Amino acid sequence: MKLSILIVNWNSKDFLRKCLCSIRQTGAGLTPQVVVVDGGSYDGSAEMLALEFPEVEFVQSPENIGFGRANNLGCTRVTGDALLLLNPDTELQPRALALLLENLEQLPAAGLIGARLLNSDGSLQLTSVHPLPTPWNVAVDSTWVRRRWWHRSGLTADAAPRQVEAVSGACMMLRAETLRHLGGFDPRYFMYAEDMDLCFKIRRAGLRIYHASQAHVVHHGGGSSATQFSKFSTVMIREALHVYMLSNHGRFYAWLYRGLIAISAVLRMLVLAVGGRFTSATTRVARHASRLKWWTVLRWSLGLESWANERFGGHENPLKINTHIISQENKVEELG
Repeated sequence: MKLSILIVNWNSKDFLRKCLCSIRQTGAGLTPQVVVVDGGSYDGSAEMLALEFPEVEFVQSPENIGFGRANNLGCTRVTGDALLLLNPDTELQPRALALLLENLEQLPAAGLIGARLLNSDGSLQLTSVHPLPTPWNVAVDSTWVRRRWWHRSGLTADAAPRQVEAVSGACMMLRAETLRHLGGFDPRYFMYAEDMDLCFKIRRAGLRIYHASQAHVVHHGGGSSATQFSKFSTVMIREALHVYMLSNHGRFYAWLYRGLIAISAVLRMLVLAVGGRFTSATTRVARHASRLKWWTVLRWSLGLESWANERFGGHENPLKINTHIISQENKVEELG
């Protein structure tokens, strides 16, 4: 199968350079097509690619259109049978590309295959594989719960590919035709949860999702510091999951999700308040960041962070438009 690699960049020039170097080092024998879409960051990546990676096809979006829509835009340039969707802050480890491609070819029912993601220090990234979101599992989600889930799941390193519910969007391989058939990513998502939405739609189409534990990929941006707080990211994650619940499960699930998130936020803040008296200075900084996070989540669940709604909504999907044009052109050729 001919392989294409699609990377969406936003202010990640230095990471992107390392990612592309890893593709050169690990995929030389596969000669993949590489497409990079910049989401309006104008961070110098265009000049860097022209100078250091002239083989890479570059697409410049004039504005930040979000992860899903940028992938849809890049997919209109993809020519390969197999497509690897890759974050710019990743580095492919030896044989990762070959293993993902082999699994896609050998598993005819596979709709999507994810790699084993590692943090920068080589430790396992707990979001490599996870269940599809529900109001209940999102409300109780935590690092402790994720560790227990991995312990029970038996997804050991270097094991045979195993069927799972969902994989991280940082590194996903699928057949390009599968993505086109599904209409690409849902353009309503600006950021977060679009990978879960894609996994849900692939499973609904009767295809399977696999975790290829032998294919290792370092994902530098996957491990966020416990002492850092971003109001934008905190709210956008919850808003994206609300869109996911609403579009895939209906209004009741969306309402239940918002209610359970509010209860979860209150309980977590109470635990942080009680336990914060007997901790070190470093731990207190982390707890303060957590309190800010969950206070913001509570405000969002009560509808007090409505600004996030502006980032979500119906948008033009270049992948669907391109597919429609190709279909019309084929009909004209057939009639001619």
